[in-house]
Amino acid sequence: MAEREENAVLNTGWDGAYYRVRVGALAMLFLPDPDEALGEVCNVDAKVHLPDGSRWSATIFTVAEVERLMTRWAGTGEALNGRYFWCSDGLIVKEPGVLSMAKVIMGLLDNGEFHQVLQRLDDSV
Repeated sequence: MAEREENAVLNTGWDGAYYRVRVGALAMLFLPDPDEALGEVCNVDAKVHLPDGSRWSATIFTVAEVERLMTRWAGTGEALNGRYFWCSDGLIVKEPGVLSMAKVIMGLLDNGEFHQVLQRLDDSV
């Protein structure tokens, strides 16, 4: 586990419709369904504000959620009857929960893969 992840002081809380997770100047905003328990979130849009002022986005899914969607689509005919899954800014994680997903984002920053995985928003610096 990355050092930042283990020693991070997370400031968390609701900011309108977003659940904000802040670590120093790094801000991660998650948009969960209002009735969903934060520890069980398995499909969520996220925005990340880096200390340099740039903004990034991802739609984060758990492996189980991708399987659930593909199974459903097999019955509805979507995505060639559930034979594929695609999302332009998709990130698939193993564990559910907003804090678990925030730790993945911090890990991507620490290991240098963040800029390849998340999508930069056009209005970023």
